[in-house]
Amino acid sequence: MNEPLNEPLNEPLNGPTARPGDGAYSAGNGWTTAVPFDPPPADGPRDDVPGGEASGAEPVLLIRDVRKIYGEGEATVHALRGVSLTVERGDYVAIMGASGSGKSTLMNIIGCLDIPTTGTYLLGGTDVGVLDDVQLARVRNRRIGFIFQSFNLIPRMSALANVELPLAYGGVRAAERRRRALVALGLVGLADRVGHQPNELSGGQQQRVAVARALVTSPTLLLADEPTGALDSTSTRDVLAIFDRLSVSGRTIVVITHEDDVAAHAKRVIRLMDGQIVEDRRQAPVDEPPPLAGLRPPTEAVSDR
Repeated sequence: MNEPLNEPLNEPLNGPTARPGDGAYSAGNGWTTAVPFDPPPADGPRDDVPGGEASGAEPVLLIRDVRKIYGEGEATVHALRGVSLTVERGDYVAIMGASGSGKSTLMNIIGCLDIPTTGTYLLGGTDVGVLDDVQLARVRNRRIGFIFQSFNLIPRMSALANVELPLAYGGVRAAERRRRALVALGLVGLADRVGHQPNELSGGQQQRVAVARALVTSPTLLLADEPTGALDSTSTRDVLAIFDRLSVSGRTIVVITHEDDVAAHAKRVIRLMDGQIVEDRRQAPVDEPPPLAGLRPPTEAVSDR
């Protein structure tokens, strides 16, 4: 199946009938709720990638005996050695490990930036291993929201334009792109910074723009690579509070981190060593709030940092 990548995205960020008081946020009208993050839309028939229909009962991630080998002969590196992992819809997972443990390789495979040497990876019921480059690009654009340590914002574009970018690649019309980007920026507390360029924003604000950009396509999975690594302690708390609220609203989140303080917010912690899972610890049930959610007063404003 080789449909053009610019086929329009049809799923609205907040649903077709979002109104004040039903859990949505409008930057233009100024109304919101205590937890202004809507859950992702239920998956139905997907015609953007092959693999049939996704069901709400299917796990978001299903990884079976995945191995990744680089090089040949004496230069062979076994980055992953038979990793198996299932992530259910609504879970919040922290993947940890020292340098060389394989966590970055696993992140690249989860994010469809690399493919396993052997093994199976299903994302929302779709076998990623059978997709061609165009289809993988479509999956990355529509089903995965990426958040990086270095923000990866376009320097000379406003916050609004940066958040609109995935929708532009997806073929969404300009007016709808703007509407959805304004909603996403409002969700992370930046409704008053939409016209600012990255160099006019603090590190914490830039990362919140990156979170908004990840949310704007209503992805199946939010995938964050060391999202607080470049932030001060105040901005770190702000970003983790946003992740907690997203988790409460039903988003599926996978965070790659080496920081115990970040992993403490997750419902589940997986630790890698030498390309294998050596610890898989649950800190909260999938269908309950993350362990540190609600410890911060809900009326506390997001900082300007």
